[in-house]
Amino acid sequence: MKEKKGNVLNVGLPKGSLQESTLHLFRKAGFNINVGSRSYVPTIDDPELSGLLIRAQEMARYVQDGILDMGLTGRDWVLEQNAKVKEVCPLLYARGGLCPVRWVVAVPNDSPIQRIRDLQGKRVATELVQFTRRYLKKKGVEAQVEFSWGATEVKAPRLADAIVELTETGSSLQANNLRVVETVLESTTVLIANREAWKDPWKREKIENIAMLLQGALRAEEKVGLKMNVGRGDLDRILKVLPALQNPTISTLSEAGWFSLEVIVDQKIVRDLIPVLKKEGASGIVEYPLNKVIP
Repeated sequence: MKEKKGNVLNVGLPKGSLQESTLHLFRKAGFNINVGSRSYVPTIDDPELSGLLIRAQEMARYVQDGILDMGLTGRDWVLEQNAKVKEVCPLLYARGGLCPVRWVVAVPNDSPIQRIRDLQGKRVATELVQFTRRYLKKKGVEAQVEFSWGATEVKAPRLADAIVELTETGSSLQANNLRVVETVLESTTVLIANREAWKDPWKREKIENIAMLLQGALRAEEKVGLKMNVGRGDLDRILKVLPALQNPTISTLSEAGWFSLEVIVDQKIVRDLIPVLKKEGASGIVEYPLNKVIP
């Protein structure tokens, strides 16, 4: 495809806990991104993209201000900064896997605090200061919300009565003898765009194409392809036990009475599915990974 001279999209990539999973996702989407050990300016094998590594906590502000045309960050940080940006699409991945994360109010196991309203007049430590203040105000609770510079789990009860902390599995909270009082926010990674950039036809098309490829790469993360040979007499039984993203592709083989079937299935069921397919008469079964699944 002929390069559109002069058209460049400024892309913000999250530095830190989301960095490796984001670069992996871009690779599956077809973009090779190289990051030097001390560099904040990655190289991308697309001359229409100019990348910059930015902390996820700061991303929304730079996109809002037009320094970046688009970026990937958590919805929690968009809400924390109350940033005026265009949310293009959610991308359901985090540092620990393909799942949302939660911001929770947590207290020591022996704390008398049982409900949000019990935080009245208490001290709360968190990185998510502005959102937490708005959340408590909405609940009619007045509390002292302080910014935590890290290691938030160890601040209760000596430095704070409660914390609002990010969790994926809850294991870190349990390890620090904390229990969850309430979830205040569930967050996923989101692709966001500057509102003026979104009005530009070329930039919008470029952003939408990137979003489509990234979403396709995410869909492929939990799916695999299966190919197999099936005789005519076994075909109906195989089709009944064979789940698929859509209808399976069936091709006639050169040998009379034989067919080739190809389907996309959830990876988590393959280990149970293949023995069933073999038992029902399928042969030459091949499982292969996918890079992208575009509906």
